[in-house]
Amino acid sequence: MTRKKTYVADIERELYDQRNPFTYSHKTDKGLTPEIIQEISVQKNEPEWMLDFRLKSLEIYHQLDLPPWGPDLTELDIDNIVTYVKPTVDRKYSWDDVPEDIKQTFDLLGIPKAEHEFLAGVGAQYDSEVVYHSIQESVAKEGVVYLDMETAVHEYEDLIKEYFMSLVTPRDHKFAALHGAVWSGGSFVYVPAGVKVEIPLQSYFRSNAPGAGQFEHTLIIVEPGSYLHFIEGCSAPRYSVNNLHAGCVELFVREGSTLRYSTIENWSRNMFNLNTKRALVERDGAIEWVSGSFGSKVSMLYPMSILQGERARAEFTGVTFAGGGQILDTGAKVVHAAPHTTSTINTKSISKGGGTAIYRGLIKVTKNAYHSKSTVSCESLILDNESISDTIPVMQIDTDEVDLGHEAKIGRISDEAIFYLMTRGIDEEEARAMIVRGFVEPISKELPLEYAVEMNNLVKLELEGTIG
Repeated sequence: MTRKKTYVADIERELYDQRNPFTYSHKTDKGLTPEIIQEISVQKNEPEWMLDFRLKSLEIYHQLDLPPWGPDLTELDIDNIVTYVKPTVDRKYSWDDVPEDIKQTFDLLGIPKAEHEFLAGVGAQYDSEVVYHSIQESVAKEGVVYLDMETAVHEYEDLIKEYFMSLVTPRDHKFAALHGAVWSGGSFVYVPAGVKVEIPLQSYFRSNAPGAGQFEHTLIIVEPGSYLHFIEGCSAPRYSVNNLHAGCVELFVREGSTLRYSTIENWSRNMFNLNTKRALVERDGAIEWVSGSFGSKVSMLYPMSILQGERARAEFTGVTFAGGGQILDTGAKVVHAAPHTTSTINTKSISKGGGTAIYRGLIKVTKNAYHSKSTVSCESLILDNESISDTIPVMQIDTDEVDLGHEAKIGRISDEAIFYLMTRGIDEEEARAMIVRGFVEPISKELPLEYAVEMNNLVKLELEGTIG
């Protein structure tokens, strides 16, 4: 039987590519210098220790090389990136006070609607600063703190100073150092012991400026016996120049607590997405990652879970969709650093139109992490003869008392399956679409679609593109 080439149309990005005129109240020059770092710090009226941290991170940035593995990053020229763009509005706590052009952008993405119907709190960042932040009064009364990072630096200075970039340090890699130097925006969440936040919090990051970088910092601390679901969404309009996203996420999961962290990253096809995410999980705690990677020109994203306490648990569920001109190098890392810890990684990727989807992962079991258990499953679907998919797992096991399983599958749409569905009265186009949807369904059902309208629209558009 002759194999027919399968084509899946690119996502119709009209909704996400709508851009506002490039206006700002302040922006730095292109490039990266001590003077620019000081300018950012002055704009934020930061304490001296934060400026010192930034300048030290800049020194480390210049000492480190680009990663010698993974996608080619030589096209990314930091000397042509604007690292700070302040929008023409200060932070608002009422949606009615946000300027109409910025408000319309978030309205189109469904953020206010989601806030009113499904969310306990919302933060909205536009370019380098958070323009809107709110939390339900009933949640705040339980002692939950949900603030933009700039406000947190001033109101919870001792706590921020203790935890900020202590889990992801500037020496981890070159873009972590860059983040430490020019970070701006992001969210701080603190959940007191025993508090269950039953309704999710969501932060949304929108990049509008051409040739700029976005470097938000997310810091979450969930104290013993608590629960939180945090949703992160990202998007940007497409430009003819390169943009950069190098955010940082630090999650501290205390004894017996659970944190669910859901992300949909839908950056434009001119974006280098070089994000770093890490969780530290104590005894009987759990981190649950749900990740969708759809946009960007190049992505390098591998959320790490460090299982520090006995019986700590990590779950990672991810889907990657790479189209033409995209290299999405994604995966997950887990460090089993205590006995009886467990981890599960379940990823699916689709590549089409010459796109490249790579799973890159690490499972490390330390010498004292006896009776640990880890299961890794990676499945890839290639939709044409031009696309690429690869699996690069690393297993570092330092104890004999471990239960480890790894499964990887790479395949194409079966002509036999198409023929079978057509004999049941389904036309060829819908048959191919059904197979794609069925492939991703175990992952996509974990996404918090009921809470984020923008996520729902994105997954539907990306996975239900016309096929013929």
